[in-house]
Amino acid sequence: MTLNWILDSVCGQSTVGAADRVALSCEGQDSVTYTGLRDLAGRYAAGLSQLGVRRGDRIGYLLFNSIEYQPLFFAGAKLGAIAVRLNFRLAPEELRFILSDSGCETLVVNSSLVEKVESIIADTDVKNTVVLPDSDAPVPSWAIPFDQFLLDSENLETPESAALPDDPVSLLYTSGTTGLPKGAIWTHAIMTSCGLMQAAKWGFNKDTVTLTPGPMYHAGGFEALMLPALLSHGTAAFLGSTGFTAERLLELIRAEQVTDALVYSFMMYDFLRLPDLEEMIPSSLRRIYCGGDTMMPWVGTEIRRRLPAVELTQLYGLSEGGAVATGLDHDDFLDNPGSIGRPLPLTEVRLMDENGEPVAAEEVGEVQLRSPSVCAGYWRKPEATRDVFDDGWLRTGDLGKVNEEGFLSLSGRAKDMIRSGGENIYPAEVEAVLTDHAGIEDAAVIAVPDEKYNEVGLAVLVVDPSSALEDDDLRSFCRERLAGYKVPKHFVRVEALPRNGAGKVLKYELRERYATAV
Repeated sequence: MTLNWILDSVCGQSTVGAADRVALSCEGQDSVTYTGLRDLAGRYAAGLSQLGVRRGDRIGYLLFNSIEYQPLFFAGAKLGAIAVRLNFRLAPEELRFILSDSGCETLVVNSSLVEKVESIIADTDVKNTVVLPDSDAPVPSWAIPFDQFLLDSENLETPESAALPDDPVSLLYTSGTTGLPKGAIWTHAIMTSCGLMQAAKWGFNKDTVTLTPGPMYHAGGFEALMLPALLSHGTAAFLGSTGFTAERLLELIRAEQVTDALVYSFMMYDFLRLPDLEEMIPSSLRRIYCGGDTMMPWVGTEIRRRLPAVELTQLYGLSEGGAVATGLDHDDFLDNPGSIGRPLPLTEVRLMDENGEPVAAEEVGEVQLRSPSVCAGYWRKPEATRDVFDDGWLRTGDLGKVNEEGFLSLSGRAKDMIRSGGENIYPAEVEAVLTDHAGIEDAAVIAVPDEKYNEVGLAVLVVDPSSALEDDDLRSFCRERLAGYKVPKHFVRVEALPRNGAGKVLKYELRERYATAV
């Protein structure tokens, strides 16, 4: 099965009652029905074909969230082309790297983002640039205005689908938490499996209305919740790309009568601070999914206290691993604090030691995943593919442990582990203790060099301004809950931690910043 099934079956007139139902809604202001999605995707496919896009070609999408994003994506998929969804937060040189690495020959870009590529596009393979207006910025002479793109496709027939199930449909570039990004290859079959596994797990149907606040270039904005909603004939609502506020999130939940909302962990904290949350939540909302980092323990308690009719689910996934690999269900939250749950349907999880041997329950090992939604490797990087993928198994690079009941908890990234005086320190464990302090709003722990112990922990903290926490106070707090060697040696305060679009802390930035600062 290819993703064109969404256009040919779900959006088709033969699907009783689905054709005129709203498929996509952006901020409650712009929307498109299933019929509209099929027609737009067909017209855009004709336009892209007119530009010379063929099966296997790469199309770069440098776009903010809008109602045009998904039809453009499905248009490329219909042609058998490969989408490269570009992070609009990247600097020009970072965009140059991805455009060159992927070999994009066609680029669709918002007018307000043209300046990001203007200086670097000559250094790439891009031959055609289509500018989608989102501002008054003029379209440069070397680009194609979107209205011209539409005019050129007006009388063209919709091309027949050229895609096969095992054809790549998307290169999802990793977030770069450990350095240069790599293009994770998603095929039509992999992406379809990702959506169907979620739909089966949480019972999505035609009455499901999902909400995703994240950017479409990320799996958490596109593949998580939105894709299974479309595969289930439901409605996928989403926020615009900039200026997030908890108030906007709540307003859209109410306006669209959302049933299933994805909220990144750092957004959840703002959401739960809304004073009238209990009165404002509609009765339609049945579940909140939290992605990004693992939630602080108090979130589950607060949801139960303030929103007793809403279930909370913690998600774990990654670009290479199918967007969502495990979930901690609502009923398991209180008994398994800090866990990321159990595998989704058709997903296997195993923990392996450095010698490739399984570890026992409660022992730390590398988390490895196998499922129909694990990606097919890295684009044009056979060595990196061999290092990470093995007989269908994905080596995530995350460290974790499984208890006797099968609940998985993360201990940090393998590269984040601190080796201090012959002992292993897992930052996630220390971070969980630090964020349990009432005066600490956010925390990240990294390794820094030490003359005596080789490495020690440095805690980077976002502290409540009203709190007068001294380093000795923090050490005492940690010693009551951790072995002495796990207590960070150094503490620094910052206004905010650096995070990527999915809310994950960019620890490599912190390591660079503090490599020689202590």
